[in-house]
Amino acid sequence: APLTDTVPPQVVPGADPSARQLCFAWGPAEVLVCETLFGRAGGAGAAARALTGSVAGTGDGAPSSSHVFVVRRDQDIYIHTLRKLFNESHGIFMGLQRSEEELAGKSRKAQLVQVSKNYRSVIRACMEDMHQAAVSTRDPALQSQYSTQVSILSAMELIWNLCEILFVEAATAGPLLLRLLDWVRLHVCDVDSMVREVLSSESPSKHKLFWNVVDVFVLQGRMDEARHLLSKEASANPASMNMYKILDDLMKKMPVPSLGNTQTLTELELKWQHWHEECQRYLQDGTFASNPHMESICKILLGDEDAILEKKELMTTWYHFLVTRLLYSHPTVKPMELRFYAQSSMDLFLGGESSPEPLDLILMAAFEFEMHQVIKECSIVLSNWWFVAHLTDLLDHCKLLQSHNLYFGSNMREFLLLEYASGLFSHHSLWQLGVDYFDHCPEFGRVYLELHIERIPLSTEQKALKVLRICEQRQMHEQVRSICKIMAMKALRNNRLGSALSWSIRAKDAAFATLISDRFLKDYCEKGCFSDLDLIDNLGPSMLLSDRLTFLGKYREFHRLYGEKRFAEAARLLLTLMTAHIAPCSFWMTLLTDALPLLEQKEVIFSAEQTYELMRCLEDLTAGNPDKQKFQDDDVETTKVEMLRLALARNLARVIVKEGTVEGS
Repeated sequence: APLTDTVPPQVVPGADPSARQLCFAWGPAEVLVCETLFGRAGGAGAAARALTGSVAGTGDGAPSSSHVFVVRRDQDIYIHTLRKLFNESHGIFMGLQRSEEELAGKSRKAQLVQVSKNYRSVIRACMEDMHQAAVSTRDPALQSQYSTQVSILSAMELIWNLCEILFVEAATAGPLLLRLLDWVRLHVCDVDSMVREVLSSESPSKHKLFWNVVDVFVLQGRMDEARHLLSKEASANPASMNMYKILDDLMKKMPVPSLGNTQTLTELELKWQHWHEECQRYLQDGTFASNPHMESICKILLGDEDAILEKKELMTTWYHFLVTRLLYSHPTVKPMELRFYAQSSMDLFLGGESSPEPLDLILMAAFEFEMHQVIKECSIVLSNWWFVAHLTDLLDHCKLLQSHNLYFGSNMREFLLLEYASGLFSHHSLWQLGVDYFDHCPEFGRVYLELHIERIPLSTEQKALKVLRICEQRQMHEQVRSICKIMAMKALRNNRLGSALSWSIRAKDAAFATLISDRFLKDYCEKGCFSDLDLIDNLGPSMLLSDRLTFLGKYREFHRLYGEKRFAEAARLLLTLMTAHIAPCSFWMTLLTDALPLLEQKEVIFSAEQTYELMRCLEDLTAGNPDKQKFQDDDVETTKVEMLRLALARNLARVIVKEGTVEGS
């Protein structure tokens, strides 16, 4: 409803006025939308009633209830369990921006890979928390929401990990396959429960899923685990011991790339070719013909696509099939060759039975090294800007996006960071993270920050001070003044004059400071004392902001001097306040009345010259305002004037006598 106070609701153009219409009102980070039925007497007035929660009427007078929907730009910002993702990734992001002293070569790459792993660890931790929340809740709606988020986070980590391998680490032929194997093992977890079930049984080799588990280990290149399971089967079947030994020997001797560069690709290819020929020979000799399971494993070792596809249900995804296929047919695959294998693997695996999902298209774009397409597809598919903003920032630090600018001037990194930070600003506390993201957008970040920070609701003074500190640190003078004026006005409406004056001084708003000073003086006239003495006593140079504030501070100083019985100083200050014309005319009578106790002191305080000045001020006051007192009785004012004239005359007589005596002596 508050949104409609500032922006009138609108009806979708071209809609039939006699049918249901969609009304909407824009807010800073969200839209209010409702569908309502208008008759001919409907229109914008009915839309306004609908958007403020009332019932919209029809032309026939029959009411039609309308529901108001809040459409937010980034709904995930409001999911409490994702707070860890936003908060912890902010620290990683800031650390990456501070490390701009660009380490050279391998050191810089290692640093960027570590940053990428840190991001992934945050995603995984958040995913585990979400999974626990889904398990523990009894609310079906919440359980569904958490499960959906687990799936989204899992997909995010899968994509990020692949981008880390291909773009950030830029793994070369050889190590590339090892990284892809680790990637598949980490993310294809559908068979983990089956593996646990078999291994925890009393006799794993007798379990009905035993060979499925062996196949899973082979398909994922986990040879040691596969050999360990096969040794259990060999023990249980001594007659087939020779067959098991041959297969075990083949699996043991399988050449694999190494991360330590201990062998060249040529050496690896030669070893792999010899090993492949040995596997082929045993298969052709019919060594494993008596055991279909072992024969199937030997075919997989040879990279037989049909044999691998027979295990389709165990692999579950086409990219698992891709990595298995590369492991047993082309272990020295080069990064640029991946696109061909990826496309054919997806086609073979799906087999025309189903079309690719959005996740498949994103992974395919990564395998094709189309990183801009990856970012574009993720922006469309994923439910928030967190992923694309942080991934793009990381890739930009890897110097991979320097040539890609958007048509309106900002580069892709900045555009996505601006979108993400703008979403954070719609949250009551996460907006503080958004400030840092805007700070690291050199082109438009400052402008966005200025626009968004003005929309933060200043619900408490503590929050206002926090926002103010952010603005002051960035020399955002206009926003500083705006915040101070808002808080000063709020304090004034609540009759907290001290707070209002403090905020107006911070805003350097002379007009408002004058207004509040007048309120202080009015309260003094009504109550006979000042409130917020600590503030007024310690105005210091701030009192020079306006004449009225200066008068307030000096008038309070006069009272302090009088209270300390420093009458001569108090008298001089009082006279200065009147002759300098900084006191409001309406306050002159109060100042002259304050002079009465000084005029009646036993010791003469005012000199003849000072007394004449006071007399002149009194005559100016009475001559300028004859019979125009609005707030006090005429008789009272007349009595005050007569008392002042008498006191001034007596003081003047005493001064003349005193000064004459001094001169005569």
